[in-house]
Amino acid sequence: MNIQDILKSQREFFNSQKTKDLSFRKAQLKKLGEVIRKNEPFLYEEIYKDFGKSKYDTFTTEISFILNDIEFYIKNLNSLAKPDHKATNIVNMPGNSRVYYDPLGCTLVIGAWNYPYQLSLSPMIAAMAAGNCCILKPSEVAEYTMKAMAKIINESFDSNYIFVAEGGVQESTEILKMKFDKIFFTGSTRVGQIVYEAAAKHLTPVTLELGGKSPTIVTANANLDVAAKRIVWGKFLNAGQTCVAPDYILADKKIESDLLEKLKFYIEKFKYQPESSHYMKIINERNFDRLTKLIDKEKVLLGGNYDREKRHIEPTVMKNVTWQDAVMQEEIFGPILPVLSFETLDEAFSQVEAHDKPLSAYLFTDKDDEKEKFTKRLCFGGGCINDVIMHFGNHNLPFGGVGASGIGNYHGKYGFYAFSHEKAMMDRATWGEPDLKYPPYTESKLNWVKKLL
Repeated sequence: MNIQDILKSQREFFNSQKTKDLSFRKAQLKKLGEVIRKNEPFLYEEIYKDFGKSKYDTFTTEISFILNDIEFYIKNLNSLAKPDHKATNIVNMPGNSRVYYDPLGCTLVIGAWNYPYQLSLSPMIAAMAAGNCCILKPSEVAEYTMKAMAKIINESFDSNYIFVAEGGVQESTEILKMKFDKIFFTGSTRVGQIVYEAAAKHLTPVTLELGGKSPTIVTANANLDVAAKRIVWGKFLNAGQTCVAPDYILADKKIESDLLEKLKFYIEKFKYQPESSHYMKIINERNFDRLTKLIDKEKVLLGGNYDREKRHIEPTVMKNVTWQDAVMQEEIFGPILPVLSFETLDEAFSQVEAHDKPLSAYLFTDKDDEKEKFTKRLCFGGGCINDVIMHFGNHNLPFGGVGASGIGNYHGKYGFYAFSHEKAMMDRATWGEPDLKYPPYTESKLNWVKKLL
């Protein structure tokens, strides 16, 4: 059966109204959780083939997110799907007003390769919780994990409900020609533009989870030891192949040297080496070659060495970097950390504002007024103060970008809303209605309408 036939069968199944049943949704989510747990060892084996990713990192950054999402929706689905009662304005009284959360229908989720399980299955889980059918297209770049998801899901679920499609660019291009009721994409801004254009032809709503150069600002009032430790962890997690990783540091000139020393200390302490189970390899040679071209040996403070055969790049810190350097012309998405400097916080903010709105932004300081300025002035998808990345792990917060870094958000209840239509409904009484809105219109009626409206 081809994808066009599967989409047709999903539309028929959705129209049967079965997915709107909350007990059906919960049962399917519970089943998916059982499938994930049963196949956990297999999922570990396959992602190791793509990244060399350890069980620890796979569980903490992939599997745990998926299982927590399933648990969240099973626990909260009744309250999320319950119609919201709204106030009824005076001109519509007597009457009741509600907002209903309708599933959108047949959805397409296009996953990303850098966290292939989490960034594919979490949006699909949100689509299921909201009562939709779903075709999932994982990234072919992480080939083994793509095949793993296809195997365990397609063997466990009917294709007229959820289905994992395999293939590369050609297959994705063909799928995007089809009419869906929602498209959810995670990936680069460049590909996001392609997805957005394809969706526009069918007026299909989209959520685009993209990227950008996420800044980390370290002021003279920061706890430098904490800042260095947390930045190093967040930057070199997954070998820097993380959409919300600190892309670059803006350091106050007064503490720049001290910060660089502490960055060096923690990189060495954490032992990011080829033989370390907690340090991943670059996903493929194309990305490896792109990254190594960004390294300016004359500006390398630490690292800078690499092994193409092993697809390993040392954690690399570059100093005296300017916005004209190659490393500042694109999202890095790898283990290279450029450090720029500033003299005033306003100058740092201006540097960020001169470029596209980032997916994330981070600030390290102990001063409340600096925290307030950062929060109020800069526009970005989401972020942290005195940490990095950790906002992504709180399902009570929406996750998404703004401008070039994305459209829409998800996680927790926001994922449910991303795959739902908020349908406004008013139930009017059949008694007690004045005739103000009906002809003939008189001066007296107009005076009453002016008072009411």
